Amino acid sequence: MTVRKLTSQGERAVADLSVRFGVSTGAVRVMLEAVRLGNGTMAQFSHPEFGGRGQWMAGGMTMVGDMLDHGLQARAGGLASELSSLLASTEVYVPGPDPAHQASLGSWWPGELGRPGSSGGQNDSRYAVFPQARRLAVQSGGGPVRVYDTLDHAIGGVRQQGGLPGTLSFTSQHGTFTVESLPLVSPPRTAPPAPAPPAPPERAATAGAGADAVLAALERLGDLHRRGVLTGEEFAAKKAELLSRL
Repeated sequence: MTVRKLTSQGERAVADLSVRFGVSTGAVRVMLEAVRLGNGTMAQFSHPEFGGRGQWMAGGMTMVGDMLDHGLQARAGGLASELSSLLASTEVYVPGPDPAHQASLGSWWPGELGRPGSSGGQNDSRYAVFPQARRLAVQSGGGPVRVYDTLDHAIGGVRQQGGLPGTLSFTSQHGTFTVESLPLVSPPRTAPPAPAPPAPPERAATAGAGADAVLAALERLGDLHRRGVLTGEEFAAKKAELLSRL
């Protein structure tokens, strides 16, 4: 992973947080970059000292590999929160070109999505996951790139069913799901759109489908809360975020 060079203030902050949270400076740097890519409000990270893959969202929701290790969960969440505040108040990085932007130049996915948290390919399909934007880009057989809304999924794995192109499925904290179960979104616009006429019936139907997806995510969130996977505070924070999309 290519990251930007830290300022002297940034180096001191990383060293201090390493001591306070009992993790290596390398682990702090991984989390710092993940929080930066998530614009200070979310992060998808992967490091052995955090139990492998995990996800953090501002408001108190933190997921680590072992959800029963509450100490690790609190440590990862606390570190991410402090790094978010640090990025908002301190010049952590030396000014210069952003590797995330440079990495997206010439890529097959829409450049507006930035740098993916993970990417890969199987047989005739390839994918790129953008946790900071909650987007998933997929291209099959050299066809058009399709961009999906990942909702509240923290994608941790991918597989291709039966070796057939276009049948990618992914795993998250909700289990295994197919690409087709996610809402399809339009590519980001590069210029302000012209005034549009009233939406035709098919566009209204698409909006309704997006609302149905949010309601389905709320049901899954409620199930996690009832099973004790999420605390009351985590449930309330994520519920408020999902409701804001309606």
